[in-house]
Amino acid sequence: MPLFIQNRGVDRISATTELFDKYPHLQENARTFHSKPLVDVDPKCLLYVQQREFAATTPADNCVSVIGSDDATTCHLVVLRHTGSGAVCLAHCDGSSTWSEIPLLVKAVTSLSNVSKEGRLELHLVGGFNDESKTSHKLSLSILAAFQKQKEDIHLETCCITEMNDIIVDGNHRPIVYGIGVNVKTGDVFPSSFTYKGPAEELRSARTFTGGQMADIYDSSQGRVKIGPCKWSPNLDIAFWLSQNDDTILKYLSTSPMAEPPHFVQHMKSTIQFLLEHPDSDSLFPGGQPQLYHRTERGDWERAAQS
Repeated sequence: MPLFIQNRGVDRISATTELFDKYPHLQENARTFHSKPLVDVDPKCLLYVQQREFAATTPADNCVSVIGSDDATTCHLVVLRHTGSGAVCLAHCDGSSTWSEIPLLVKAVTSLSNVSKEGRLELHLVGGFNDESKTSHKLSLSILAAFQKQKEDIHLETCCITEMNDIIVDGNHRPIVYGIGVNVKTGDVFPSSFTYKGPAEELRSARTFTGGQMADIYDSSQGRVKIGPCKWSPNLDIAFWLSQNDDTILKYLSTSPMAEPPHFVQHMKSTIQFLLEHPDSDSLFPGGQPQLYHRTERGDWERAAQS
């Protein structure tokens, strides 16, 4: 029972409606959160997290001021922070393996907090909406249940998920908030959207598209983004999708065709194109080594030479 709301242990949650009925302040917090304006984040201080990735760091990080992620429809964005050390982690969870993913996030934060005895772990959940297939609802419950199973005490602060992140536009349900950032220095969590999703945006999308598991993409001790090595096999059949119309791609490659952001189809096509251009993943990782990126003085991510 180590999930707490207002310092009280939470019993098993069988529906998100039940959670919001029992803790009306969570509804208020969610309304306050989704009514905040989108914050513009300078790419020069951003670490962007893609689907099925997470990153953790501390306020001492000189390379990253904001960790952010967006394009979440049924996916959930998870922020876990230790109030004593300021160590913070952001993950983009899609439900592929929630029970094995949540312990990774807890470990990422606690391992950066071991010098700090004071403080507590605080949790912020944003994402999902009232989708027809209830994918969001199932993921909400799965994430909450997985956090309840952790041995550490975790305090749920923000819960802007599923029905509390839902709006009807032209008769279709959509999320209100698609993306968030967390300020590494202050711990402030805010709605945001991002045009820059690098480094190595297409490679990282290809890793997820071909079934890669949740990956830690950042080494905060070195200030480096670390991708791979990834494994996929040549699959020429995927070229089929490049000749399909937008509606077909949305129907078969999205969990929520009516709620995707406008660039979804182009994103899928460029990911498929990347896989066709790089049928052998080994060629992207010489010597089986990951691709490493460091931040230049100008603030751009640049591929680092392999040591």
